[in-house]
Order: sequence, then structure tokens, then C-alpha cells
Amino acid sequence: MRILIPLFMLFFLSCEKDNTSDQPNPNSSAYRITKSISYNSVNVDVIIDKPEGNEFDVLITYHGTVQSDSAILTAAETTLNQFKNILNRQDMMIVSVAHPQLNILFGDNILQAEAALLWVKHKANQELGITVKKIFLAGHSQGGYLATRLNTMHQTNGVIANSPGPLNLVYRCQLEENGQAPASYPCNNLRNVYGTTIDNSNAYHQRSLLNFTNGFKSDILFVQGLDDMPIQMYSWPTFKQDVLSCTNCQNRQFVEIPGGHTAIFQSQTAKAEFNNFINSR
Repeated sequence: MRILIPLFMLFFLSCEKDNTSDQPNPNSSAYRITKSISYNSVNVDVIIDKPEGNEFDVLITYHGTVQSDSAILTAAETTLNQFKNILNRQDMMIVSVAHPQLNILFGDNILQAEAALLWVKHKANQELGITVKKIFLAGHSQGGYLATRLNTMHQTNGVIANSPGPLNLVYRCQLEENGQAPASYPCNNLRNVYGTTIDNSNAYHQRSLLNFTNGFKSDILFVQGLDDMPIQMYSWPTFKQDVLSCTNCQNRQFVEIPGGHTAIFQSQTAKAEFNNFINSR
């Protein structure tokens, strides 16, 4: 026997489905949603990948550079999938941050990166109906830059940075000024505010990752492919030495392997070190 459902009931049911997908009920179901969050009046979109259950360790991920803010949600989801694919646990919730890129000076998106971390620390429990346990940060490229900087600001259970950068904005932007590298929006924006690297090299240095090699509040794992771009490898030995020389940092670990800019996602060695780092804390 066929059961007929009145049209108004179908409309009601479809509305119910849409509401629960945007505002998940506190239950044990697994889901993936995009959510606009806010902390201390700083707003940012995040993609939340929640497994079954209600108590989780959380991995917060940060994506690399994109050429348009219209691409940041796609970049956040790609980064979420990349880290999820190398994670050997099924019981971690992943929160991928769609931090902005354009119309700001390079590094100013640390505000949105920080807001996401503090939201997970202080508001995710109530808003998602879950219990957050340990918190880890992971970033690729510019995301690694943000994760490393956050480690100088807030304590977590651990940080992983793959090919973090730009390491040296003075060097990078000077190459562009001399016509030795293609123009990029980070350097263009900095030049519009500060002048050239010759005019004001200190302003460029202050936003470089080479300026954030001290005061790490949590253990950190750096992964670097040794076949990365020359612009990255030029400053990598200096960055590594500065980090290892830190006297007020928690444990620092370096994994240097064959491979390019995305080595952590291809190398079995890097994958193993990534999981060992998380599972041992």
C-alpha cells in the first residue's frame, strides 16, 4: 500500500532538514558543516568535520595562500581533507579555518586564525554540544606560518607546520622589486603601505616568520621538503637554526625529507612523524 504525504508535510520536513544541517543538534551523529563563528567580535568561517560521539581531541587546520578570497572555503576544505587523509585516527574532530587573504596586509589574518582557536577553546563546547579535550594546530604553507605564530601566543597540546612561510619577506619582496620573481599581492600590499624593502626593511621583517622563532608555548613539529622552491629554501637553514637556538621554547622537532612544498601529504616518513607527534601528547 502506498502512503501519501500531504504537500505541506513535505515542505515541513525539508525545512527541518535544512535547519539541522546548519545548526546541528547535540547528539552523537557525524557531520561536516560550514559555520560562521565569532570570538571577541572577530568573525571567520570554519568547516567542521565531526566524527560520531560527543568528546573529541580537535585538530584545527590552516590553509595556504590563495589568489582570491572567493577560494578560501575551497582551500579550507582541501586542507581539511589533506590532513584527514594522513591522520591515522578516526576519533578527532577537524576544524578547518577559512582565513582571509586579500585586502589586508600579510599577517593580519592572524586575528581570524586566533579567533578560531579561541572559539574552539572557549565556545565550541556550548555551541556544538560537545566536549573538547586536547587541541592541536596544523598548517600548510601560509597556514604553517599562522600556526607557528599562534604558538607564540597561546598554549595548545601541539603544533604541526608544513613548509611554513613566507620565511623572509624582505628577500621575497626584494626579488619582486628587482623583477627576479613575479609580482604577488602580499608584496604589493606591503609596498603600498611601507614603501620598498630598501625604504623600510624592518617593516617587512616584522611580518616574516623569521621574526617569530622564540617563545613557543607548545611542542612544535616542522616538516620541510628539501626539494621545495628556492625562495623557501634560501631562508630555511637560517629559520631552522634560529628556532633550534631558542632558549624560551617548548620542544622543537624538525623532519626534513625529499619532496616539494606539500611533502607532508606524500611522504610516508612525514605521515608517521605527524601521527607520532599527535598520539604521543
